[in-house]
Amino acid sequence: MSSCEVTDLQPATIIPDEEAFADANRINAAVLGIYEAAQRGFYLGAVQRGYPFGAASTQQGDMRGEDMYNDQLFYEVTYINGHTPQSANNNGQWISLYRMINRANIVIENLDQALAEGVLTEAERNRFRGEALYLRALAHHELVVFFARPYADNPSSMGIPYRTFAINDVSLVEEGEGVGRGTVESVYQQLLADLDEAEELLPTSGTAFRARSQAAIGLKSRVKLHMQDWQGVIDEYNKLAGEFAVTPDPLTPFRGGTSSDNIFSFENTELSNAGVNGALPQMYGNPDRGARGLVKISPVIWTADFWLEEDERRSVANGADGMVTTNPGGIFTNKYIDPVTYNDPTVIQRFAEVVLNAAEAQARLGNSGEAVSLLNEVRDRAIPAGNSFTAAALGGMDEIIEAIIQERRIEFLAEGRRFPDIHRLAGEGRIPGIPAKAASRSVNSLDFYTGEAEIQFDHALEYSSNLFVWPIPQEEILNNATAPIEQNPGY
Repeated sequence: MSSCEVTDLQPATIIPDEEAFADANRINAAVLGIYEAAQRGFYLGAVQRGYPFGAASTQQGDMRGEDMYNDQLFYEVTYINGHTPQSANNNGQWISLYRMINRANIVIENLDQALAEGVLTEAERNRFRGEALYLRALAHHELVVFFARPYADNPSSMGIPYRTFAINDVSLVEEGEGVGRGTVESVYQQLLADLDEAEELLPTSGTAFRARSQAAIGLKSRVKLHMQDWQGVIDEYNKLAGEFAVTPDPLTPFRGGTSSDNIFSFENTELSNAGVNGALPQMYGNPDRGARGLVKISPVIWTADFWLEEDERRSVANGADGMVTTNPGGIFTNKYIDPVTYNDPTVIQRFAEVVLNAAEAQARLGNSGEAVSLLNEVRDRAIPAGNSFTAAALGGMDEIIEAIIQERRIEFLAEGRRFPDIHRLAGEGRIPGIPAKAASRSVNSLDFYTGEAEIQFDHALEYSSNLFVWPIPQEEILNNATAPIEQNPGY
């Protein structure tokens, strides 16, 4: 057969939408493809690099804060605020998040036709649509936290493009390019719209490895905290209270990801994971236990006077039971323990977060007793009896709020939640920006954790700095020929 006779052949690696959504099993596979795009993502043309929700989101959230410590070059550009519009770390996050979003939109746009043709039942259609909406919202919230100013500062400031339709054909590129940044407020309103619908569509049963209605509720709690919708935060907490519970052992949520505290996690297995360059146990694990150990606990948080020495979350592991491990160079989290098959779950939402969100919301509304009770719900299971907080002992409302924020730093250590808190708190003027950190690559012994060696501080960043938010990738701006996205000021 001559070459001119071979025309219009469908590439073997591509399944057109009319085929992909003509079978319920294939539709389920397409939904799982959104999870895959989130779990191990895409980075500089490669998969298995942990973008966006493998290790990357967790590391970016930690490395922008002061409580986890950058030990090598890998995430140093993030740790020292050295990013530019060409930096691979923040660009990889942008690209992989929108790749994930586009997969979600492709699924959303094809479900109603599959329902009409009898390929799916209404319950199946609703579940798949709810999952796609939830994952779309999760990705967009990550983007708006890192690439835009906080809602608490100015809801009318520039947001990020909220993409609600799929780009799966060249003819749609121009329309896609025309989606502008909008405002931060418009982004948050669309987040809530997606999550409200997801809450209604998703089932309430199942495991934490696929989105349930409760995952949409938990993410709304997070979103409303950033919006300073204090009563809304409490309302979302009330939906989950009694159904979920903080685990007595702080390690339990990380040993399989299916405890009473786990609302949503990305599953990793030996066959499907973010790989040596993107898995949490490799990035955060102790080198003495076979990990790369790129990120360790900072002496900044370890020596903080508000973290009790007897706190269970400081316990040193003999096997896999303690919260931290040590080597001569420092202290490492023990939340992630499998540097061989990388099967630790990536924990995205825990009930402990919803509880502390509600505690802060109660404090912001002046309800000190309720706030401290919720704070103790998380704190008391890790400290010796008799050390519970009381509203009277803490003092005024500002002191209660500060105690809640300090508890968040301890409880969510090595989970990537620090910068989102810095982002919203700096936006409201409660803190001046990113606090000073231990100087990159200066902490090389346990002496810095005991006080025998003096911590060198560096890398603080004022909120007013343009570097407080990441730049839009230069590649995104240059490739958008129709309506180039406006760059963040100062870049």
